[in-house]
Amino acid sequence: MEAILESIEEGIHVIDTNGMTIFYNKVAARHDGVEVQEVLGKPLLEAFPSLDGHSSTLLKVIKTGQAITYKEQNYLNLHGRMVETINTTLPIYVEGRLIGAVEIAKDISALKLLSKRLLELEGSIKKRSEPSLVQHGAKYTFSDIITKDAHFLQIIEQGKKAARSASSVLVYGESGTGKELFVQSIHNDSLRSRAPFIAQNCAALPDTLLDSLLFGTAKGSYTGAVDRKGLFELAHGGTLFLDELQSMPIELQSKLLRVLEDGLVRRIGGTKSTAVDVRVIAAMNIHPEQALRENKLRADLFYRLNIMCYELPALRDRKDDIQLMASYYIKSYNEMLGKLVKGLDSQVIPIFLNYHWPGNVRELKHTIEYMMNIAETDLLTIAELPVFFHASGKASGKKPPVILPLREALRQTERKLLLQALKQTAGNVLQASKILDIPRQTLQYKMKKHLLEEFK
Repeated sequence: MEAILESIEEGIHVIDTNGMTIFYNKVAARHDGVEVQEVLGKPLLEAFPSLDGHSSTLLKVIKTGQAITYKEQNYLNLHGRMVETINTTLPIYVEGRLIGAVEIAKDISALKLLSKRLLELEGSIKKRSEPSLVQHGAKYTFSDIITKDAHFLQIIEQGKKAARSASSVLVYGESGTGKELFVQSIHNDSLRSRAPFIAQNCAALPDTLLDSLLFGTAKGSYTGAVDRKGLFELAHGGTLFLDELQSMPIELQSKLLRVLEDGLVRRIGGTKSTAVDVRVIAAMNIHPEQALRENKLRADLFYRLNIMCYELPALRDRKDDIQLMASYYIKSYNEMLGKLVKGLDSQVIPIFLNYHWPGNVRELKHTIEYMMNIAETDLLTIAELPVFFHASGKASGKKPPVILPLREALRQTERKLLLQALKQTAGNVLQASKILDIPRQTLQYKMKKHLLEEFK
């Protein structure tokens, strides 16, 4: 057990009911900035003198017998260094008797970076009247969207109408289809274009960090907490873009819904609500119906966001755009790399057109970037295609095989087997039914269904 606990990446700290440390792994020691021997076998409060029975999650669990999950904790170690962790602390019961508590701690140095980012954003917003900060975080406009696809052009026109509205927007589409580019274009075409545009990926952070990042913190909400604005307050007057909304915890979605409904934000641990004027635009890389079906999205939040909803088409559904975008990226990388590549070789074009492009525009861009880096002629040829194109046979220039719907494939296979049996028996239904191992009446029914009655 000790070997297992020493090999995992989280800090593990175990005390008995007297507050004595009985296990303390090296990861925990590294987090706390001490040596294992300075803590192991010693009373908890002796090793961490800045803690007490109220502020220590381990001692609190010993006292209450109740688990504490994802609790942020700041404290001084023996050497006076501030330690910042997120802890999950659990009681240990043996045969119904409490014998100790175990704490699993994660380093939250990432939170420091986020805090720094928030402070930088806050400072930038105070200076947003300066010309260099007019477009706060959004650099793309509708003119940056490259397409000649009729359906996509219609969506862009609808997006321009959305820019003139104050309603919430929901955008969905596969990864790499350009959702953030589309959202930034809406912001920059709106009356909010001179105000902040702040984007946050909901899948990038643990639940507790996302909560504090969005809504801010009040001093005293946890040990070491300070008054800090969240993204809603920082985006006041502008746009808050929440990407991969389906990754946001359901409980947090309910808080988001309340902000959308009443425009009030309350910081974590605070008692005062602040009015914010923020336009929320959300994006998902799965269909909303799938997110609802899998309980990844609250129905009431979906209906609140679904006022203006746009589905961005996949690149494989925009065949006319593939060559157009390839030419655009070739020109772009010519300037960047100092090359004079004219375009795609004629053998590459059908490969690009027939390829599925699961990564969409992003994959096409990276494919062109790779080919441009290794190209030695004025055309991008099959030889420059990434390895996976060759490995999967995509570089052969042949169209990929068509996969029939299962029902149709079964129908064709059944008809083929019936024909073979009937031909083999010269149309003798009884003999054919024996070969197929089905009743004669069943074969007659299937012959009628497949229009094979001429064999009777």
